[in-house]
Amino acid sequence: MLKRIAVTIAVLIAGVLIFAATRPDAFRVERAVAIQAPPETVFALINDLKAWAAWSPWEKKDPAMQRTYGATTAGKGATYAWEGNRDVGKGGMEIVDSIPPSRIRLRLDFVTPFEAHNIVTFTLAPQGSTTRVSWAMEGPVPYFAKIIHMFLDMDAMVGKDFEAGLAAMKTAAER
Repeated sequence: MLKRIAVTIAVLIAGVLIFAATRPDAFRVERAVAIQAPPETVFALINDLKAWAAWSPWEKKDPAMQRTYGATTAGKGATYAWEGNRDVGKGGMEIVDSIPPSRIRLRLDFVTPFEAHNIVTFTLAPQGSTTRVSWAMEGPVPYFAKIIHMFLDMDAMVGKDFEAGLAAMKTAAER
């Protein structure tokens, strides 16, 4: 009986490991919103890392978070690092591309609760009297992360934060 249980457990573990190997090597999460403001107004809220305090969903998750800004806080080369509670972890980001008023790309590096290196892109497109803002994050999924992604839906986890951040950005931009 004990042998059957051990074999069953081994087969289940092997099945999970084999299935994980077939999962995608990269992920992408994206959300968008229409904001009743010109692209220049919205762009300023994203391009200046100090302005993120007005709309970033992670600011609300840990108001006591420690923040460190680089010598440059806006535009290409601007940097920001944080260390906070378990909800926000520890990491840093750098604006690697800033094309006013249509696109901002950042390198996002997490140290804790897990190491990850992702690219975040904000795309702004005028649509009549509104600006369509798209917030996307993409990155590699190493083998161990593939196992985790089988049980945790990255799109659902990060997507809700993006939605909250975009709603706060909309409020800030439309003031």
